[in-house]
Amino acid sequence: MIRKILGLSILALLVSCGGDDGPPPAPEGAELVFPDENSECTTGVSVNETLSQVTFQWKASKNTESYTLSVVNLDTNVPQTISTSSTSASLSIAKGTPFAWSVTSRSSRSDQVASSETWLFYNAGSQTTYPPFPAQLVSPLSGSTVLKSIANEVVLEWQGADADNDIASFEVFFSTDSLPEDSVGTTNANTMEFPVSVESATVYYWKIITTDEEGNTSDSGVFEFKVY
Repeated sequence: MIRKILGLSILALLVSCGGDDGPPPAPEGAELVFPDENSECTTGVSVNETLSQVTFQWKASKNTESYTLSVVNLDTNVPQTISTSSTSASLSIAKGTPFAWSVTSRSSRSDQVASSETWLFYNAGSQTTYPPFPAQLVSPLSGSTVLKSIANEVVLEWQGADADNDIASFEVFFSTDSLPEDSVGTTNANTMEFPVSVESATVYYWKIITTDEEGNTSDSGVFEFKVY
């Protein structure tokens, strides 16, 4: 009798363990393929004088049923999105304009999503030279609250890129005004950080103007942060 009860207990345990497979696997981020990062896209099919149709491509990611392509016009910050089960999708976008694009992986079996890297490119127009891409402000994050250093400073950090690879300088604008117009310094093309003096319990605003060797400029847009 004891042997029979023990056998039934072991069987119940095995059934119980076998039925618990854990949560479904989350999708993984897709690897972007085309348009290339920090490049000029010249393969678009002209739609009219202002638009061309560009086909975006990426590699299939694991545990993924569908993808959402997001393409953001960096001049207007207006996004375009499209969902697909394929690893490519086409959108009509403005000619001669900088864009950022990324892909989000999704699965009906998981509540989680995964994002790819974000790549920048220029959609070809009539230009023979392009302004730099707007600098991507990295730190402090917009809306964040940060600690100042012992020297009462915070280091501003950004990323810059240019399809022509001819960035000349970055100019840093920093102020307590929501539209910062005070230039506090300029760095060369290889320096993408700048320390600024701050005070506690104060909100600051900053942006970066990027200039290339042709004199073309781009504006990062304004970020803000608060100091403890």
